Amino acid sequence: MSQTAATAGPAPVASRGLVAIALALGTFMQVLDTTIANVSIPTISGNLGVSSDQGTWVITSFAVANGISVPLTGWLMQRFGVVRTFVVSVLLFTLASFLCGAAWSLPALLAFRVMQGAVSGPMIPGSQALLISLFPPDKKGAALAIWSMTTLVAPICGPILGGYISDNYSWPWIFYINVPVGLFCAAICWQGLKHRETPTRKLPVDTIGLSLLVVWVGSLQIMLDKGKDADWFHSSFIVVLAVVAVVGFIAFMIWEIGEKHPIIDLSLFKNRNFSLGTMVLCLGYAVFFGAVVLQPLWMQTWLGYNATWAGLVAAPSGVVAVFLSPLVGRNIAKFDARLFATAAFIFFAISYFMRAGYTADASAEAYIMPLLVQGIGMSMFFVSVLQILLDGVPDHQVPAASGLSNFLRITAGSFATSIITTSWDRRAALHQTRLAEASSAYDPTLRGAVDTLHGMGMTDQQALGSITHSLGNQAYLMSALDIFWVSGWLCLGMIVLVWFTRRPHGGAHAVAAD
Repeated sequence: MSQTAATAGPAPVASRGLVAIALALGTFMQVLDTTIANVSIPTISGNLGVSSDQGTWVITSFAVANGISVPLTGWLMQRFGVVRTFVVSVLLFTLASFLCGAAWSLPALLAFRVMQGAVSGPMIPGSQALLISLFPPDKKGAALAIWSMTTLVAPICGPILGGYISDNYSWPWIFYINVPVGLFCAAICWQGLKHRETPTRKLPVDTIGLSLLVVWVGSLQIMLDKGKDADWFHSSFIVVLAVVAVVGFIAFMIWEIGEKHPIIDLSLFKNRNFSLGTMVLCLGYAVFFGAVVLQPLWMQTWLGYNATWAGLVAAPSGVVAVFLSPLVGRNIAKFDARLFATAAFIFFAISYFMRAGYTADASAEAYIMPLLVQGIGMSMFFVSVLQILLDGVPDHQVPAASGLSNFLRITAGSFATSIITTSWDRRAALHQTRLAEASSAYDPTLRGAVDTLHGMGMTDQQALGSITHSLGNQAYLMSALDIFWVSGWLCLGMIVLVWFTRRPHGGAHAVAAD
């Protein structure tokens, strides 16, 4: 039988670097695919001869399949081993990516996207567990820094890369680019880690637990993805999905608590640091991801930026995070990880408060500066929070803990996207109503604006249309500023949760084997 990582010891420095890069690329590739298709939906829909509404199922199908498969990571890795599960997952993901690029119709593309999402579940938690196993205990912070860089930068790179490929090449290349990366990642990881495989156990399949998981997670993801378009609970379809998700979740929890070999190991929540750390991870990521979605959407909808340029505005924050994360990783073991988590939330809050001062005619530099501050927070957020939540988790539970925390993080991101975009529209409608009420045909300012537009050759109808558009622009700006302001205060509030956790004492022990 294989031995644990504690027996195997950390990998040699030379091979460790190459394997760490390959593992990071695996994470990057999977996270990238959650966002890269978003900006390409109009192109894909037009090419396949379907509407944009039908095309959005390209995103939903991946999210639903991935949401179901991530919680299964712990069971799969105990049954087949961490290394084998991760490498097979990468190879199947690479195959599914190729098939997505070669899809000849929307049904075919959706089938391959479901496959892509389903097989990619173990990639993020697997890479996290294996990175930890590669490094000695005093370098665990560096391992988490490498992992966090790819997880934070990929959502920013996705829209940029997706927009550029769609604008300059054909859409299948957003999937084909995964093929060489996936083959490299699988080859290097298998060669460097096959002798470190973890012990396996012949666990029975919790068929009922798995079925309930598919029902409630699938219903929840579809509800979150389609809720805004269907006007939420005014739609009977969304109401049915919500009821199924809630009932399915309750039944799932009851079943898993009494199951001897559960699909999800709920005993992890007995660990205070895991419970509170996961809560901090989910809430912090929800606020971060909500802003990642909102700002490019606002800039493209109302400020005239295209997808590529809206993405490039956010790119510097990723660059800052990449440069600072290794520095944080090298030093986090010398200090209390809660200090780094506190600093991360302070920088996030400053960034949001700076964004709450945006104006519609601000320069690109004014939009970039708060994101540079966000990048400093990004460099500390994942490393410190993961150090906290994995503290005290036994060796054999690390993959399950990683899979469960990542599942909850991804779900929190889905909730944040739905809540933020819906709130943005509703607050904008409120602001627009108030702006309209403050104006009248006898308002000197309004009459002056109309006269100015007349002087530019516009008719009454054209002038009023231009003013209406300006009011809409202002309303959506004010709505975005409201959300940024609330996000800043939420970040400061999360610092309190951080200090309810214990100080980490060396954290999780890696699971790898010789």
